[in-house]
Amino acid sequence: MQKVVLTELDTGERVVSERVAGVRSVSLGLWIGVGSRDERVDRAGVSHFIEHLLFKGSRRFDAQRIAETFDAMGAELNAATSREHTVVYARVPDRHVEEALEVMTDMVFAPAFTEVDQEREVVLEEIAMYEDTPQELVHDLFSEAVFGVHPLGRPVIGTAEVISTVSRRALAAYHRAAYTGGNIVVASAGNLAHEHLVSLLQRSERRAGSRAGKGIRVHRPLGRLPQPGVRFQRKDTEQYHLCLGATGISRSDRRRFAASLLDGILGGSASSRLFQEIREKRGMAYSVYSFLSQYSDTGIVGIYVGTRGENLATCVEICAEQIAEIAAGRLRPGELARAKENLKGRILLSLESTSNRMSRLGKSLVSDAELLTLERVMAEIDAVDTDELAELAAVLLAPERLAAAGIGDDDDVFRAAVGRADADLSRRAAA
Repeated sequence: MQKVVLTELDTGERVVSERVAGVRSVSLGLWIGVGSRDERVDRAGVSHFIEHLLFKGSRRFDAQRIAETFDAMGAELNAATSREHTVVYARVPDRHVEEALEVMTDMVFAPAFTEVDQEREVVLEEIAMYEDTPQELVHDLFSEAVFGVHPLGRPVIGTAEVISTVSRRALAAYHRAAYTGGNIVVASAGNLAHEHLVSLLQRSERRAGSRAGKGIRVHRPLGRLPQPGVRFQRKDTEQYHLCLGATGISRSDRRRFAASLLDGILGGSASSRLFQEIREKRGMAYSVYSFLSQYSDTGIVGIYVGTRGENLATCVEICAEQIAEIAAGRLRPGELARAKENLKGRILLSLESTSNRMSRLGKSLVSDAELLTLERVMAEIDAVDTDELAELAAVLLAPERLAAAGIGDDDDVFRAAVGRADADLSRRAAA
């Protein structure tokens, strides 16, 4: 792995880079340590709304010029909002780094907040699109079932009620509070020297007028784990869309390597148990998988399956059976070794992308997570044994911890099916 270099600017920003030999591209990311879990309920969705508005024009560049500048470079420009951070990122030819940074810093630090009402309609359409996409919507419903009224239980995209009414003044005030030096990480990977990056960044930010400050990154702690819930939304769909799972572990928890292996064995690959048992052997679903998310103090672990009503109860039973098998330590010959090689291989392949290298750096720093060497990561994966994996499955996916969320056309079918996972879940589903 290449050498990673870190610098802290006078404004409080952290600049981290990794020079990658043999490429002619540079991936850049401006990471802001604020996301949907930092929002009050009457501001739900403002982080995502601001992300949209960054592209609508800044102090020096209007929306069309931003788009034309990156198109003329043959570059990629995008952004994303999560529960704990926002990022504006690009991949550009190395000769265009200065131009790209100049535009990106102006977008991030000096947005004009023009066309608020036009972009409001775009976000409302995006919310409507999610409402019409049950395989996506069920994940937000599942977060609510797991985290309840805590901000982690709300959709990142926000609510139509807030987006319809939030003012330009409120958006600008939130931006001023959150987009300050101590809350920002600038990450880079590719054909660019660290010292040159720092010099270009300082020049660009002076023009943009970046602000020093500590920022507002005080992620409201989860505290006591909420009681797992059951949520169902009726929609006229051909399939039932189900998520089943529980709170997981934080990104700094040493068990995260075991959690990744558990995910791979349970439903995270083509040879995983759920994919083989539900799709390949029985043909009961086109899409079935497990998933993990890790936050600063907690996480989420779950299973998704989309299937017709007559198959739903059987799919839930198979999920419960496979969880119990793993929790009992009954792994198949070669199963753990295959999962380890799969995970290590995917990590190695991902590092051939400057975008993935940049994201690894930026996400680690903005979330105050330890940045491990590749050798350390591989060693941690190799160190996981069957007992550790089984214990983690037994703890995280204990029947009494399971929450469930579903979308389909019959509440009774859903609640009867999820009751097959556990008697306590059945009681909660019937309530």
